[in-house]
Amino acid sequence: MKILVSYKIPAESFAKLGKEHTVTMPEKEFFTTEELERLVPEYDVLLGMFTRPIENSVIDAGTRLKLISNFGVGYNNIDVKYARAKGVAVCNTPKAVCFPTAEMAMGLMLSAARRITECDRRLRVEKESMWGVMNNLGLTLEGRTLGIIGMGNIGKTVAGMAKAFRMNVIYHNRKSSVEGYEKVDLDTLLRRSDYISIHTPLNDSTRHLIGKRELELMKPTAILVNTARGPVVDEAALAECLRNRRIAGAALDVFEAEPHITEALYGLDNVVLAPHNATGTIDTRIATGQEAVDNILNFFNGTPTNVVN
Repeated sequence: MKILVSYKIPAESFAKLGKEHTVTMPEKEFFTTEELERLVPEYDVLLGMFTRPIENSVIDAGTRLKLISNFGVGYNNIDVKYARAKGVAVCNTPKAVCFPTAEMAMGLMLSAARRITECDRRLRVEKESMWGVMNNLGLTLEGRTLGIIGMGNIGKTVAGMAKAFRMNVIYHNRKSSVEGYEKVDLDTLLRRSDYISIHTPLNDSTRHLIGKRELELMKPTAILVNTARGPVVDEAALAECLRNRRIAGAALDVFEAEPHITEALYGLDNVVLAPHNATGTIDTRIATGQEAVDNILNFFNGTPTNVVN
């Protein structure tokens, strides 16, 4: 089979493929939409990247295309309904990204709560003048309530990590229940939680799930963490809320219009910003590529995995 890879990923990811398969990767960082449209007619598989849209025009041009294996758990970069209508399956990679994303959520939570990045920035400027036993006080995790929005694989992993910090965990899911944790409606979660971590996919029902009304339900001491998708949170409303100190803080790895970030956030000390880097380790990049390749092999072996459409 012929596999077109839209983004340059580690070559180690393709170790399972035999010499009978052809893999084409961009020489630079990624193929443009125009380049994909020109190349894809010769290929059976397109390996996409979660940060790069695969336009419907590319699917139309893929006259031999049977599968889009997306690199990443998110697949909002693809019109999956359109792909299905064209007879093209779409897969994602939920396993490889699970632990690293949960790890990042806890890291962001700690950074915001203990003011780690804020103190790092200030210490370089203020030096000795910022020291003091009663200065730079943050918040603890122990004994606090963590509210998880979206108790899927990543949410459950975060819940397990939170236990090590002696946190109480509640969660909100639209449908399924998870044994061992208290399920509540969204408004109750927002009112009760000291920390809120978002792990829901982006779709029509979750876009701006957290807006001005929801932010105003939160405790003034609460911290919001988002490692899911930027548009789940109304970024402008959050920036205004943080500026007014309506909540204590936020920690964000994802944004509404990446790589653009609402300008007001850059000037706020009570928000931690990361460049969509929750899965940003070399081990995770290789493992995610390997999972994408496994999806390809399984699909053509008649045992498809992680098909989302």
